Amino acid sequence: MNTLVDRIESGEFTLIAEVGVNYYDIATQRGISNMEAAKLMCLEARDAGVHAVKFQTYKAETLAAAASPSYWDTSEEPTTSQRELFKKYDSFGEAEYREIAAYCAEIGIDFCSTAFDFESADYLDPLMDVYKISSSDLTNHPFIEHQARKGKPIIMSVGAGDLDEMRAAVDVVRSVSDAPIVLCHCVLEYPTPFAHANLRRISSLKLEFPGLIIGYSDHCRPDICADVIKSAYVLGAHVIEKHFTLDKTLPGNDHYHAMDPDDARRIIEGVTFVEKLLGSPELGFSETEAAARLNARRSIVSAVDIPAGMRIAREMLSFKRPGTGISPQDIDKVIGQMTSMDIPEDTIMDWDLLA
Repeated sequence: MNTLVDRIESGEFTLIAEVGVNYYDIATQRGISNMEAAKLMCLEARDAGVHAVKFQTYKAETLAAAASPSYWDTSEEPTTSQRELFKKYDSFGEAEYREIAAYCAEIGIDFCSTAFDFESADYLDPLMDVYKISSSDLTNHPFIEHQARKGKPIIMSVGAGDLDEMRAAVDVVRSVSDAPIVLCHCVLEYPTPFAHANLRRISSLKLEFPGLIIGYSDHCRPDICADVIKSAYVLGAHVIEKHFTLDKTLPGNDHYHAMDPDDARRIIEGVTFVEKLLGSPELGFSETEAAARLNARRSIVSAVDIPAGMRIAREMLSFKRPGTGISPQDIDKVIGQMTSMDIPEDTIMDWDLLA
């Protein structure tokens, strides 16, 4: 099985399930422990074919000031204080993430977590092979540099950022590390209306950052045909991150715009089909077209009976299928030539018929 780093570096389609902190609500709903819920979500993601799971590691007090207001849809998540919301989901620490990482290794799915403070960035280091930098830390240069110094690939979302901020963040990483960077288009609107997805920004990122890998962190509600993710993939985002839940009807936090295991399967199947459609970029014809290439094209054909020793004129010729004779593109080489034998009308012309 290719690791997350292998997939990123090779340009393979990579789907990362953003478990985040959704396991808390799953635990409450199912009457199980937070750890049991976290492991269950990892297992469900693995079984759906997802390539990696990602958590969020933070403590509310180090993440948000007491006066931090909400920026999400309060009709879905009514909590209006960032610290108050985050405090509900910050009980896990180093020991818990070590246990989750070990479980992921056991079942065969890659583990990573977005660190939101220096302490968690340090203790997560031996547990994961890729660092994820949140859009919210795009301008937090000291924190970006701290993680980049670990020398591991960086996945960095650029939601709500302008081009100068994106360039500056990339420059910070490059000042201390030459490891691969995945730059993810992202819209910080929860959920993101389809009309606000602006997927063409993926193409713009490819132009602006030709040396980087481009990805997409999606906050749209899942669509039944996975058109959002398939479109992002076609535009060049081969690393896709999407919130993950086991129940999209759960209230609050990140369930209402998350994919569930069935959505994940549809995404993977859809992208696999799109990849089949995209095929090879090499210009030319396929072996499967050989018969059509020969029989559907035209040859130069005699339009009248042409006696031996006659000099061929244009009006003596027509163009018909199959393409097994002299090609019409060689018409100028035929006109003016002498015939070597009698040529009946409707004969596919061959060079042997010419003197």
